[in-house]
Amino acid sequence: MLLKTTLIIAFGGAAGAVGRYFISNLFYDILGRGFPYGTLAVNVIGSLLIGFFYVLFIEKITLGAELRTLIMVGFLGAFTTFSTFSLETLLLIQQGNPLKAFFNVILSVVLCLFASWLGMILSRI
Repeated sequence: MLLKTTLIIAFGGAAGAVGRYFISNLFYDILGRGFPYGTLAVNVIGSLLIGFFYVLFIEKITLGAELRTLIMVGFLGAFTTFSTFSLETLLLIQQGNPLKAFFNVILSVVLCLFASWLGMILSRI
């Protein structure tokens, strides 16, 4: 069972990492690299999705543990990028951009909390 669960997480994680790469680069292509837009975007989208799927899986439909693990732990665990957020924020500070670092922290926390809440609301509609 442990091997099966590990493989499910690995598969979901691979898909989430690839999704993160494409989504973040899309935002960087559109908005530029002067601010960590790509990381912010995937964290907000990931927060929206985790709120949505949490309510969907807990309140609406019954899924096997494997599918919940694939999506919640594997895909969304690799899709969101808190470690990248931390590094990019620190680099902004080290590069003499404390105001950008501050806005990155505030926007990430506020928008991701809002997105998680919105995901929960949307899944209840």
